[in-house]
Amino acid sequence: MVFKKHILKISLLVILVLASVFCITTLKSYSGNATQSTQTKIAYSNSFASQNAPQEPGWQSQPSDASQRTVSPHAGGPNGMKSMSTNASANYSSQVIAYAVIFLLLFLAAYYLVIKKKAKIQPCNAKLLILTILGVGLLLRIPLAMLISGHPFDLSTFKNWATTAANNFFQFYQGRNASDYPPLYIYVLFLIGKIGNLSALSPYFTLLLKLPSIVADIASSFLLYKLAKKYLSLEISILIAAFYTFNPAVFINSTIWGQVDSLFTLIIISAIVLLSEKKIGVATVLFTAAVLMKPQGIIFLPVLFFELIRQKTLRSWIKVIISALVTGIVIVLPFSLNTNGLWIFKLFASTLREYPYASVNAFNFFSLLGANFVKDAGTLFVFSYHTWGLIAIVMITAFSWFLFIKGKNRIYASVVALLLIVGVFTFSTRMHERYMFPAVALAILAFIYLKDKRLVLLAAGYSTTIYINTHFVLYETQNGINSIAFGPTLAATSLLNVLLFVYLCKVLYEIVTERRGCCKVIT
Repeated sequence: MVFKKHILKISLLVILVLASVFCITTLKSYSGNATQSTQTKIAYSNSFASQNAPQEPGWQSQPSDASQRTVSPHAGGPNGMKSMSTNASANYSSQVIAYAVIFLLLFLAAYYLVIKKKAKIQPCNAKLLILTILGVGLLLRIPLAMLISGHPFDLSTFKNWATTAANNFFQFYQGRNASDYPPLYIYVLFLIGKIGNLSALSPYFTLLLKLPSIVADIASSFLLYKLAKKYLSLEISILIAAFYTFNPAVFINSTIWGQVDSLFTLIIISAIVLLSEKKIGVATVLFTAAVLMKPQGIIFLPVLFFELIRQKTLRSWIKVIISALVTGIVIVLPFSLNTNGLWIFKLFASTLREYPYASVNAFNFFSLLGANFVKDAGTLFVFSYHTWGLIAIVMITAFSWFLFIKGKNRIYASVVALLLIVGVFTFSTRMHERYMFPAVALAILAFIYLKDKRLVLLAAGYSTTIYINTHFVLYETQNGINSIAFGPTLAATSLLNVLLFVYLCKVLYEIVTERRGCCKVIT
């Protein structure tokens, strides 16, 4: 009788224990063979990248966002590298696809039970349930990060940066091979470089590079759960946490590829939450940090500007300006001690000029037109691709401003942020395959604040397109293919992104004009 009463708790504890055993066993078995394989792969990727890097005056080393771009389109790498990539990662491609399909079916079933059948969770089980979701999500990511080696060019680039930062932190941005990433993430790489130099941990360098994003995935899930618990039911809060934790679009970026978009997304959604909860000063610190981690952070700055206009107080402007300046100085100053303080502006200008293509493997409107890796100076009808992209940014920003004004409330910050990142990705130029990654978390955030079920559908839709785009590009580049050729997958996913954007505009317009599904106004 006692067993039957506590069967759920016992089951959850068993799941946690099994996940822990699997994680510990994998860590122990990850030994010299993995170290040798990683070193060989990095040697190959460094050699191949150096052979194919453009030889131009003042050339800086490729950022991890585009390190694979150095491969000639549709050309295979050295036989050894191609074989390694296939053995290390491509063998798992079918399993990852199968998981993505299973995840979608399970989510639909759980959504049906919670929304339609009104399934209930006892409050006494809530803490253990969320601990199990987050714990298993973390414990399974760690073995997966070691079993699948990730993107060799990106990880070797990050390792080189981590080693450089650990050896000569203050001079990191000086010299011919300086990074073109903004400085915030270099602090993280500095710590990884120091830890990775320890003999006991050096075999786990790849895991260490992936770990910040893995932790950010779990932290984002927890943040969304806590916020949902404040505004929604316990059942929906648990469903949201599980949806984000086990979402294939999320872990393929951090755990498999080894990229850092998860940490960037955590900063963005934290900034949006703080702004929505009337903490504009701290939100400004995070918005500034986001810009100083990835240039894409600039896309979200109109959200902060709209709220400043809405508040109409000089005090808010002063608070934001001081917070931004202090944050920027604290992050940038250590790298400016031995150089001109204007280096950061030159870095951004250089980064924004890189990859002058209509699309850089982003499955968006321009890719749908067959313009992937087509120079954005080329003409489309009357204007160049780049000009059309700028026009799109202006129109999207104007519509975002309309929504915020019409909504008359700071809780619309989440939907404005969602619209900006999705719109810019879909209709602007020079977009990479992963730039829409924050859309999943932002769609969930918008649902929490506005309670419109259509935003859940959009979160599922963006999870699908982000996963397909990331998976396809990752495994194609593993096979030595640089520019993704126009085909059914690219066309269908690009079209779906365009349709999702149109649907998003429709939903948001109806929400602000009809207040359908909107939650109570927070003043």
